Amino acid sequence: MTDRDTRIAIYRTMYTAQAWELALMRLIDEGLAPPSYHPGRGSEGAQVGATLALRKSDYLLYDHRGMSHIIAKGTSLKSLFGDFLGNSYGTTRGLGAGIVHVADPENGVLGQSGTLGGSQLIAAGAALSSKIRKTDQVTMCFFGDGAANRGTFHEAANAAGAWKLPLIFVIQNNGWAVSTSTEQATGGRYVDRANGYGFVGEWVDGADAFAVYDVAQRAVERARNGEGATLIEVKTIRLTGHYAGDPQAYRTADDKKLAATQDPIILARAKLIDLGDLDEEFVTELESQVRAAVDTAADEAKPGIQPTSARLDQYIYA
Repeated sequence: MTDRDTRIAIYRTMYTAQAWELALMRLIDEGLAPPSYHPGRGSEGAQVGATLALRKSDYLLYDHRGMSHIIAKGTSLKSLFGDFLGNSYGTTRGLGAGIVHVADPENGVLGQSGTLGGSQLIAAGAALSSKIRKTDQVTMCFFGDGAANRGTFHEAANAAGAWKLPLIFVIQNNGWAVSTSTEQATGGRYVDRANGYGFVGEWVDGADAFAVYDVAQRAVERARNGEGATLIEVKTIRLTGHYAGDPQAYRTADDKKLAATQDPIILARAKLIDLGDLDEEFVTELESQVRAAVDTAADEAKPGIQPTSARLDQYIYA
């Protein structure tokens, strides 16, 4: 079971991600950032719980939903705001397009393919590089239930199994691929696929971020010890639409109500207090400090310089 310091770190990081996202939505409302953002509310337990099991030198291939895994990996809040503002403070210095193209190699964040599911193959390559170089680096790749049904997953998983790659696939199963339900598009359980590729599969409830951490830590240990890949299916929820402004006409009222009872941030907060890790006063002060830090990062990112036509021929290699 996670220790007190780890539980507090998980909660702080999840709350930071939530505060960051709320600040970004304000920037979108002000017309300063593009509205094509895919909110991550509900995914924090999966993303933070798993990512905090990694070292700084390990590799992360994130997905399009939310930023909590990237925040957990250590990328600065100011840089992330800069990416969405499209300016020089961003990790891509204004050359990216927000969440799809955040890249922070210093913290092991390798970016994401412009095609959902494409990162699975990049992750396999990163894991193979670690094996060839004989390091103990682990690669973790996040994607959703929709991308789990792409052929790229089969190719990457087959390579991971055949070559015993230090690779962890994290499938965030929130029940929806945009507006298509998992039941409509998937036969069987995702976690059971691991057996076909010859590596370990584990299922965990993403509403319990501390349990996710425990599962991810076991997977990381196996990978570092040369025992190969792991597939982790995390049952998550989506507390918002697929994108900012999605009316969610395809979801029933009962489905949305049920999701609201499984908010990993609310549940983690309650558990910290129940376990005696923190009291209400301490948690409230922690949250206040986090919000202040996020607001400062957003304000500091706004003056960044936008790219000009003078940069059109920079960073072109072919």
